[in-house]
Amino acid sequence: MVSNAVIEVMLRRASTRKYKDDMPTDDIIRTVIRAGMQAPFAAQLYSVLLSRKRENTPWHAPLQFIICVDAHKMEAVMARRSWKMVSNNLAVLTFGMQDATLMAENMVIAAESLGLGSCFIGLSPAWAGKVIDDYHLPKRVLPLVMLVMGYPAEIPPPRPRYPLDFVLFEDRYPEFSDEMISRAMSQMDEGYLAQDYYLKGKLMIKLDEGRAEEFTLADYSWTEHISRKWGQWHKSPEDWLALMDTCGFELPK
Repeated sequence: MVSNAVIEVMLRRASTRKYKDDMPTDDIIRTVIRAGMQAPFAAQLYSVLLSRKRENTPWHAPLQFIICVDAHKMEAVMARRSWKMVSNNLAVLTFGMQDATLMAENMVIAAESLGLGSCFIGLSPAWAGKVIDDYHLPKRVLPLVMLVMGYPAEIPPPRPRYPLDFVLFEDRYPEFSDEMISRAMSQMDEGYLAQDYYLKGKLMIKLDEGRAEEFTLADYSWTEHISRKWGQWHKSPEDWLALMDTCGFELPK
């Protein structure tokens, strides 16, 4: 691989869960947001919410950003041109999710380059009702990505990733061999075990009733952890459809 300063920043990134008390300056915050805004976009279908009330943020991080899919703002612009939104909600959400997540990733890279750490909070859409109340959000705004940020009080190592040949498929999608799958799983599991990631955090997900536990924290790792998430959680779409309705994006049932 080749390397430069930007690539080094990206490759050393890891989620930060311990923060110093120092508050980033307004100039730093504006720089991070402006860098986020320069991400590729479909229609700038995003807005960013900011809180500096660290008593309410995960791990008491100095900054909490919530990057939202924002069709309300787009519709206000369109109205000035005497247009109404007719694109279906699924399409609007798909493009808006691209816009919001690309902006969030640019923000993370910019923050890392300025000496800040950050952590994505994956379940943040489930708290949409509280965010709507706290920030007085109008309809057609979906809180999508929560991102906490600040100066790190720890330097966590970069976390393992799949082998490149399990991610990059040129010209056609492959038929996975047992060896290819096993090698990818081993790279993830052995990498996390070497860092004692789940052991230190006591992060084992409980099994649904009826399934016998086969792991201890000493041998529990990423592939089992992620399998328990997608093999047990969110079996029905009803809660997520209701969440979309709450935010003004009604989808076919």
